[in-house]
Amino acid sequence: MSNLNIVFEDDYLLVIDKPAGLLMHPSWLDKREKDTLASRVKTYLNGSKVHTVHRLDRPTSGLVVIAKTDACAKMLAEQFLSREVKKTYWAITRGFTSEAFTVDYELTEELDKIADKNATKVREPQSAITHFKRIGISTLGIAVGRYPQARYSLLECTPVTGRKHQIRRHLKHERFPIIGDSRYGCRHNNQAAAEHFNINSLALRAVSIEFRHPMTDKYMVVSVDVNSSWATWFKALAWQ
Repeated sequence: MSNLNIVFEDDYLLVIDKPAGLLMHPSWLDKREKDTLASRVKTYLNGSKVHTVHRLDRPTSGLVVIAKTDACAKMLAEQFLSREVKKTYWAITRGFTSEAFTVDYELTEELDKIADKNATKVREPQSAITHFKRIGISTLGIAVGRYPQARYSLLECTPVTGRKHQIRRHLKHERFPIIGDSRYGCRHNNQAAAEHFNINSLALRAVSIEFRHPMTDKYMVVSVDVNSSWATWFKALAWQ
């Protein structure tokens, strides 16, 4: 039995629902970790080459597209490069956001001390744009920091560009950090969410991806709904 949650497959492509906490590839960040999405796909494909054309952060769950051939990978990579691919995420944030807003805020790539130790240290800021739409709000009667109640928003996030940690950093910039974000989030809100409704990982999920099939030219829209963790969180926050 495969340990992959396969959402779509044909002779050329795999679209997989990656669980939170699973690395895409072996990484300097955790040299001992052998279980990665790439290793699972390689096993599933009986040792064939794995072509990952985009990535999700380790703590982010959701859709990842895998190409089965070099030609397919090349054409998909070109679509990503030309911004023809549309990706949609859900995020649960602190506070009540506006109903719709766009963040156009340049980001300078943050280098990792281990993985990027040989990289050039000076990087120029890059354009970064994300559209946000609020699709739910919730108030819980629990004290967080100096506040007597906790407020949360459920956002639909559509990045126009694809910078590292873009959604997470843009929401931090707007002062609506994602719940469970240990790097850019709010410690008090993370602790409250873990204690009261079991959010112990990043509340960011890639729920939809749209692209043109490299071989058939069919326009593809692949989507997923809540997984078990998100179903628990939605129930706690009274969201359908």
